[in-house]
Amino acid sequence: MATVHHWTGLEARALRLALRLSVRAFAQHLGVGIRTVSKWEKLLAATEPRQDTQAILDTALTRSSAAVHLRFETFRSEAGRSGQVSGRGSTPSGPRVWEYETWTDDLDRAVVALSRQNFAFADNLLNRWLTRFPPTELDDKGRYLFARSTALMGDLQRDQGAVLGPLSAQHSYAVARSLFAQLGIPRRVAQLDLSLAVVSEMSGKLEAAARRYENLAVDDRLSRRDRARARLWVGTVLSKEGSHEYAARVMLAATREFEDLTEPEDWSVAHQKLALAHRGVGDLPQALHFIDIARSTGTSDSPIQQVRLETAHGHVLLSDPATRNDGLHVLNGAAKVAAMFGLRHQLRSIEGIRMTC
Repeated sequence: MATVHHWTGLEARALRLALRLSVRAFAQHLGVGIRTVSKWEKLLAATEPRQDTQAILDTALTRSSAAVHLRFETFRSEAGRSGQVSGRGSTPSGPRVWEYETWTDDLDRAVVALSRQNFAFADNLLNRWLTRFPPTELDDKGRYLFARSTALMGDLQRDQGAVLGPLSAQHSYAVARSLFAQLGIPRRVAQLDLSLAVVSEMSGKLEAAARRYENLAVDDRLSRRDRARARLWVGTVLSKEGSHEYAARVMLAATREFEDLTEPEDWSVAHQKLALAHRGVGDLPQALHFIDIARSTGTSDSPIQQVRLETAHGHVLLSDPATRNDGLHVLNGAAKVAAMFGLRHQLRSIEGIRMTC
């Protein structure tokens, strides 16, 4: 999701365009005067909203949908290249104007498809653009869209378990990172660094992943939420390495951060990971306590998150001989959902749990 460290009139205008609101409607949406918004529109980067208004803009962006975030980043990227943001004038002139608009719409749809693990549809949406234009033939707007498409392709490959190799998440993330670096968008580069750290963890390179997570947990290029997620994943790696007690302390700090940020889904996921850390210590009552919190507070209807949650639940249940059969039943259900949606990495994790418990 997009973040802004310091708002000017330029970013405020980009947000208005992303929300598809008139000046008057945008002012009402924020609860500020029309003259204030008009000033932002006129002066752009030469004016800065007051501190209290900066917070209002932060909240408006945070509460926006993924589609709005994508449009906002597109407008802001264009503004950084041209020095202005315009609903029409900022779109590149020439024969690809309508194609760029359609490409942006397809990225919105791909984000939704990926959130539902509809991989076939997302792959079709992304590849129709990735195979149409070589990035060397694109202008900055086109390269931005190509980089976003490649990063999303990496997400798709990661969720399907294609971690390493020429047609893998690692390769896609590296290509996207290079393009964002060329475009001069450091926040996007840092987000790709975080994704590459996840790939390292998934491929078993725990020490390398932990170092990357630790660095990114204090990286100002990232939002507070992404830094908290990096901290949580430090704990995940520690737990996988057997340092369960220390991992639980690190995870608890990340959990408190998610609570401060009012991020309920991340907060729920953190409790899921805390449950596994306590299972590793051998404290099954605490493990059951945390997994129950995760199961009762999770708000995502994403199949992959459901599989992760039920896999963790089954893992905890398997650790107690009295609930072993229940654990196997839960894991079998998670495996069926994972197979249905092509979640190969999750299937391998489930099989590994069955073999070791």
